[in-house]
Amino acid sequence: MTRDEFKEISGLDDIPLYWDRRYATNLDRLSKPGRPSRLEENVPIALRDGTTIYADIYRPDDDGEYPALLAWSAYGKTMQALKRGSLPGSSLYFDHSLEAGDIDFYVSRGYLFVIPDPRGIGVSEGEFLGIYNPQEQEDVYDTVEWLGNDCPWCDGSVGMLGYSYFGLIQTLAAAKRPPHLKCIMPMGMSDDYYQHGHYGGVANTYMTMYWELCPANNPVTWSSKMYTEEEMRARMREVQKDPDIAVVSYFNKIFNTWPPRYHTFFLDFLLHPEDGPFWKERSSGPIFKDIEVPVYFKCGWAPNGRWSAPVFAAMNSAELRAYKRCGVMESYGGMELPYRFMNEECLRWYDHWLKGADTGIVDEPPFKLNIIGRGYRYEREWPLARTEWKKLYLRTFGQLRWEPDPEGDLPPDSFTHRPPNIATGVETLVYRTDRFSKPMEFTGPIELRLFASIDATDANFIVKVWQITQGGTRMPLCRYGALKASHRLDPARSQIGRPAHDHTRRVPVVPGEIREYVIEINPIGMVFDPGTSLELEIKAMDPFEHQDGTWMGKVGNMGPIPSASTINYKIYRDRDHRSHILLPHVPNSPADSWLQGIGESSSFAGAGAAGGTH
Repeated sequence: MTRDEFKEISGLDDIPLYWDRRYATNLDRLSKPGRPSRLEENVPIALRDGTTIYADIYRPDDDGEYPALLAWSAYGKTMQALKRGSLPGSSLYFDHSLEAGDIDFYVSRGYLFVIPDPRGIGVSEGEFLGIYNPQEQEDVYDTVEWLGNDCPWCDGSVGMLGYSYFGLIQTLAAAKRPPHLKCIMPMGMSDDYYQHGHYGGVANTYMTMYWELCPANNPVTWSSKMYTEEEMRARMREVQKDPDIAVVSYFNKIFNTWPPRYHTFFLDFLLHPEDGPFWKERSSGPIFKDIEVPVYFKCGWAPNGRWSAPVFAAMNSAELRAYKRCGVMESYGGMELPYRFMNEECLRWYDHWLKGADTGIVDEPPFKLNIIGRGYRYEREWPLARTEWKKLYLRTFGQLRWEPDPEGDLPPDSFTHRPPNIATGVETLVYRTDRFSKPMEFTGPIELRLFASIDATDANFIVKVWQITQGGTRMPLCRYGALKASHRLDPARSQIGRPAHDHTRRVPVVPGEIREYVIEINPIGMVFDPGTSLELEIKAMDPFEHQDGTWMGKVGNMGPIPSASTINYKIYRDRDHRSHILLPHVPNSPADSWLQGIGESSSFAGAGAAGGTH
C-alpha cells in the first residue's frame, strides 16, 4: 500500500510507524476528519455535594451527538488549546502541563473533547485538595455521569485520555465504576503512588512542580481533612525536625505558614515520609480488582522516576481482570507537547470501544515494545519467557565483568557524600563494561544487588545506568533507581528483577555493618551494538541539573532530597560480597514478533536490522 493509498483509505496524513499490517485492519472504518469544531466555554457541571465546576467542551459544529473524551487534570483547562505548535523540552515556552492531547484531531473525527477545571482550580468552585485525592476521584465519576446523562452533545459513551496527570487519574476514576465510562487509555500510571514521589523510599523534589502547574484558587491540604488542628500543628513540627528537611529554606516556608495554604500538596507530601493511607488512596495497585473497563497502558522506557514498572505490574496483576494491553512506544528522544505521537493508536482504540468499529487493535498481542536500536516488537508476557538472567559483577578498577572476582577480603571502593550546605560537588562511583563485541539485547526489569556499609544510621542510594556509544557519548538508559537504606527488603513480595521493600517504617542501619541492598532500576528494552558499553553509576544524590553561577530558585532541580549529613559509603565487590547488576538478556526473538509495517512487501521486513539473532 502506498502512502497516498493509505491516506485515502484511512483519512490519516501518514502511516504510523507503530502499526502492523497484519493487525491494522478495516482502515476504511476509522473516523475521518473534516468536521469543523465549536467551543462551548465554561459549561457548568454540578457535583454530588452541590459544588459547581466548569468545563470547556470542544464539539463538532452540528446538531449530532458524539462519544465524549474526558481529559482531567488540575493544570487548568483554557491553555490546553493554545495554538503554538508542539514544543520540545528545550524550548523556553515548554510547559509540561499541556498534556490533554490534540483537541482538533479528535473533534474533527467526531468526538467531544471535554476539559474541566476541577474543584478549586481555575474558575471552578470548591477547595483544591491536592492531586489524585479521593474527592477528585469522586468528582471524575460525577463528571463522567453528567456527560453520559445530561450533556446535550454526548451520545452516552465516555472515554478518558491524556498524558501524565491526565493518565494517572484514569485508573483511579475507572475503579469507581461510573456506568457511562467505556474505556480508558492512561499515558502514565502509578500502581504505588508512594514510590512515584519516594522511589525506593527516597523523597524527591520532583513533586514541587505541582504548585506552579496547578492554578488553584482555593488550595487546602488533604492533611487538614485527616487531622485536627492540634494534630496538624504537631505533625508539622515533628516532620520539620528531620535534619534533611530542616536545613532547606524552601521547605521552611511551607512549614512556617498558617493556615497552611502555601504549596499545599508538597506539604502533604512532606508530612507523609513513609507509606500509608495517604499514599494508598492515590495508588491504583490496591484497586486493580475494581477496574472493569478496557485499559490500554502507555509508557516510555526511561523517564525521570518510576513510570514503566507500574505499567508492567498492572499487566501482570491477576486482580486486574479487564481487557488490558500495553505499549512502550517512545524512544529516549524526549517528547513534544501538546502530545501527538500516539494520535493514530488512540484513534483505533477509541473507535473500537466508543464507536464499535473493528480496527483490529484487540487482536494484537498484549505487549507492543519499542526496542531501542531495533524497532517495534510484540510480546505476550513480561518478563519475557526466553530471558536469560545475566549478572554483571562489580570489580576492582571500576570494571563490570560477567565473572565474579575470585579473590576475597579485598578493600572496598568508597565515596563520601557531602551535603549541599557545605559543598556543590557530587561524588560517584562508576563501573563500566568492556565494549561489546557482538549485539546484546537487554529487555526486562533490572535490579542491583549491592554489598555496602555506611557510617550513619541511614542514607540514600542512587543508581543510574548508561549506554556508552561507539563515539563515547553517555546515553541515559535508566535515569535512576533509588533506595533508602533504612527501608528493609521484603523477600516474600520480591520477584526477580522486582525487589519489594517495607516502606512503612525505618529500621536504622548499624553504622559500619556490611549489608546487601537490593535496588530496583527501571525496566529497559535496548540492543547494545558492538563497540558500545554499559556503565553503572552509584551516588548519594542526583540533582537534575547544575545551575552554577545563578541565583534562581533551585528546589525543583534538587531531585532526591539529599542527606544533611556527611556520609561515607563503602562498596564491597569481591568473592565474599558479589555485588552485581542483574540484567535481562534476550538471546533471540522470533522473526514474526517484529512489526511488519504497512506498505512493506516482504513477509518480514528488517529481520536482520531487528537483531533477531544474538
